[in-house]
Amino acid sequence: MTAVTSPEQGSDQSAQEYITVMIADQLFGLPILEVQDVFMPEAITEVPLASQDVAGVLNLRGRIVTAIDMRKRLGLPPLEDDKARMAVGIECNGESYGLIIDTVGEVHRLSHDTFEANPANLDPRWAAISAGVHRLDGSLMVVVDVEKVLAQEETSIAA
Repeated sequence: MTAVTSPEQGSDQSAQEYITVMIADQLFGLPILEVQDVFMPEAITEVPLASQDVAGVLNLRGRIVTAIDMRKRLGLPPLEDDKARMAVGIECNGESYGLIIDTVGEVHRLSHDTFEANPANLDPRWAAISAGVHRLDGSLMVVVDVEKVLAQEETSIAA
């Protein structure tokens, strides 16, 4: 991928690092500064009356974490039962969340030159959580706007 820079190019002030994740064969990127943990969610406890995209809560090293199923949030079919899921831990306004995704990829340092606003043809479900996209060689990486994801969470809790 030509957009990926090497660590030696760390002086490029217009580059940003992302942890890449896959959700239903689509590449998404989370700004690395917003990610606290990457883990395999276990023993998720369902929460009565929670919105359907809240998988429940779990205990992560003594913290109670709200687990958000990103497939459900995006209106996608569930992952096959026999496949292990991963989660990315984030914190916002003093609350801990785990975004449940399919797999975690690599950390990429991407130049701002490949970044674009959401294209008009981007699926509305993806656009609702996206801060924009990076055009990579042969693929599109949707940049996840964590605040938009969590704003949807607050809206669904209030409903």
